[in-house]
Amino acid sequence: MQVKIVKGNKTALLFGATGLVGNYCLQFLLQSDAYKEVIIFTRKDVPINHKKLTKHVIDFDELLQYKDWIKGDDLYCCLGTTIAKAGSKAAFQKVDYTYTYEIAKMASKNKVSQLLLVSAVGADRESLFFYNRVKGKLEDAIKKLDFWALHIFQPSVLLGERNENRFGEQLAGMLGKGFDYLTNGMLNKYRPIEADLVAQAMINAAQEIRAGQHIYPSHWLQDIAKNENAIQRYDERN
Repeated sequence: MQVKIVKGNKTALLFGATGLVGNYCLQFLLQSDAYKEVIIFTRKDVPINHKKLTKHVIDFDELLQYKDWIKGDDLYCCLGTTIAKAGSKAAFQKVDYTYTYEIAKMASKNKVSQLLLVSAVGADRESLFFYNRVKGKLEDAIKKLDFWALHIFQPSVLLGERNENRFGEQLAGMLGKGFDYLTNGMLNKYRPIEADLVAQAMINAAQEIRAGQHIYPSHWLQDIAKNENAIQRYDERN
């Protein structure tokens, strides 16, 4: 796929704008001078208005009827839930795999240039853990789609204020910080990370105009969020 990207004239597509990372993405995209328009797709209306913002309230079980709306330059996919919140493994997989893959597939057919996907540390279709298996299966499926650039972000436990209580993640975050201290940072990739840093890393990566497929482990996201040159350093090491 050939692509011409003009900074300041791009359209961003965002799914998952009401989630922890997605909400930060929305704020940062609206502030960014790289985008002329930000289009979000949500289950219900969000109380945000902005001259650059276009809102679509959709039924995620009927995604195909919205396929002609999924057109733009950069697709930010921040959909995600937990098994506890979804109610079952099947319901979790529908959100974290089926919805996300169908959205990506339609975006690819509509020649969206870049996909920026929130995955998770440890994503692996052969993992012993169901959550990581689903994330790994999704990564493998999306890698087969035709995007000019694919950016996969693999954060560890996300820190930040949520609209709903996720005690397990809060506990994991506290334990992760303590464990990181005790191991002197030897397991950096599992260190909890602030959600706003993940969102900023995604937006920074999208402005690098780098073709191909790129995977960003959790311990690199803070550097990428705070310093765009970190992406180049990461490429040199890999």
